Amino acid sequence: MTDVLFHHSEQSFTWGSGDPVLEVFLEPTCPFSVLTFNKLPALLADAGKDHLQIKIRLQSQPWHMFSSIIVRYILAASTLVEGQAAVQAVMQSVADHREQFEFIDHCRGPNLHTTPEQLLKRLAAYSGVDVRDIFDQTNLQDLVKRQAKYARQNGIHVSPSFMVNGLLQPDMSSQDTVEEWMHKLGLG
Repeated sequence: MTDVLFHHSEQSFTWGSGDPVLEVFLEPTCPFSVLTFNKLPALLADAGKDHLQIKIRLQSQPWHMFSSIIVRYILAASTLVEGQAAVQAVMQSVADHREQFEFIDHCRGPNLHTTPEQLLKRLAAYSGVDVRDIFDQTNLQDLVKRQAKYARQNGIHVSPSFMVNGLLQPDMSSQDTVEEWMHKLGLG
């Protein structure tokens, strides 16, 4: 069951089907990850869906204090029949409403009074994807652990990080333009 869940979840995080394979490690509330995430559709459009494969990897980070809850929610969304669209909707809603999912300076502000249940309600309301009824599935822990293990095995510690065909790309950045990414990927 876990392998089936993992396979479906993996498909939900994959855009395009070509080569090269760009893996992007993102923490959903990180402003630099948001900048990266928002450029990915344009990158795929410019490259062509048959000429690039993008795989989103979730990189939970403890200084983003709601990170683990949001990552688990996104992973739950990835298991739905419409997983890819659900993942995109949840990640975009977090990107568009970061202030509702992040602390000021990672430690203060109105979100200090936010409970996990309130956070789940916000995620459902902003994204239109309600996975609260499956949020407590035990198998989701396996998906969370696989994301963390894969990042660690590849030396990924921060977001955003980029890998191309399995190799870390320290010269790629969220600050790059889509055109610069295309060039670095050998597509432009």
